[in-house]
Amino acid sequence: MKRDLLHQLRQWKDKKNRKPLIINGVRQSGKTYILKNFAETSFPQYHYFNFEEDTRLSELFVKDLHPKRILDELSFYSDRPIDSTQDLIVFDEIQACPNALTSLKYFNEISPDIAICCAGSLLGVALSSAPYPVGKVDTFPMFPLNFHEFLLAIDEQRLADVLQESPSQNIPLMAHEKLWEKMKWYWIVGGLPEVVATFVSEKENLYLAFEAAREKQKQLIRDYYADFAKHAGKVNAMHIDRVWRAIPQQLAQTQDGNANRFKFKGIVPGVDRYSRFASVINWLESAHLIIKIPIIENAQIPLSAYTDESSFKLCMFDVGILGALSDMPFQSILDYDFGTYKGYYAENFVAQELVAQGHSMYCWQKQRADIEFVLQSGKHVLPIEVKSGHITRSKSLEKFVAYYHPPIRVIASAKPLLVDKIHGIYHCPLYSVGKLKSDL
Repeated sequence: MKRDLLHQLRQWKDKKNRKPLIINGVRQSGKTYILKNFAETSFPQYHYFNFEEDTRLSELFVKDLHPKRILDELSFYSDRPIDSTQDLIVFDEIQACPNALTSLKYFNEISPDIAICCAGSLLGVALSSAPYPVGKVDTFPMFPLNFHEFLLAIDEQRLADVLQESPSQNIPLMAHEKLWEKMKWYWIVGGLPEVVATFVSEKENLYLAFEAAREKQKQLIRDYYADFAKHAGKVNAMHIDRVWRAIPQQLAQTQDGNANRFKFKGIVPGVDRYSRFASVINWLESAHLIIKIPIIENAQIPLSAYTDESSFKLCMFDVGILGALSDMPFQSILDYDFGTYKGYYAENFVAQELVAQGHSMYCWQKQRADIEFVLQSGKHVLPIEVKSGHITRSKSLEKFVAYYHPPIRVIASAKPLLVDKIHGIYHCPLYSVGKLKSDL
């Protein structure tokens, strides 16, 4: 699968003063695949070591953490010479060897010319008992496939090319309709590579393909639950499980199609305050299993100064997993007939696309007005109103404009692209939000 991250990896390779690189992300987000693809296409030779598959590898990091000795040991271990000036070293599942994680500090300080890339469970790395090599490594987050990458994975190159040009150019009506249909496919399948691959393998029969994708999602959900117990202990795992399940449950209770502030009452009997759930929310956020969107009442620069730690919305990290957790029939999504819940699907999708582009997001709520996403764009704020259908009139956006006078505002909806430069209104189709330019 073609991933946008590959371009960043090639930039890292050519960067002066590069540091050892860690790619981290949730289970089955494609970390190992992208590293092997990068290694095969960008280096004359690479050496792959998986600390979870072979626990003996950890023994090589016990004596000391000197880079030259470690490379010599790894060379004998693999029975292959390692050219430290040209080859790439790949450490996979690095969280399984805390000493290997610590050794990256010394590779950076003593042997900075050696190219080292690591992949690890974001949760495992974050909870590792080893000192994290702060300032001594580069890190790239690995997210599920975004919509553009999904199009490439399902062999829709022409639509992907059209989307790549959006939103700077108009999209032909026929292409718009096809992109909208494929977006609904994405809402069912999501962006986890293993799920996407399962879907592609059955794509000749769409019903079977969607069923197979949903079954794979449920299997991954069981794996995530196992991770809760593995990394958090029995009691904490129960709380993590209940909070995670509560996200789609609370979304199902929305009345106007907009996600509400996350409520703690009723999740765990007798616990109804943020302070008792703070560690659980942080745990899920550190694992990249949720998208946390702070709610602000004041949308002035810098937005981060106006957040309240206990006031936020929660989205799922993957819209496909959201559907599997809520047991949403995929035919309802294809028919675009699932009531007010589709409003939150649209919101979750937009959040996922914006996160993949590296945006920090906030939600503005004031006096019954609600703007789903507010971004900081240079010295201005950029409001993004999300509409799941064709009706785009928004009293909330009118109030926001009256308060803050943003030069540009975005309405993402089912409508084709329309730019009103005179009034600074940018109508973009939902599927193209991930391609918004930072200078809008």
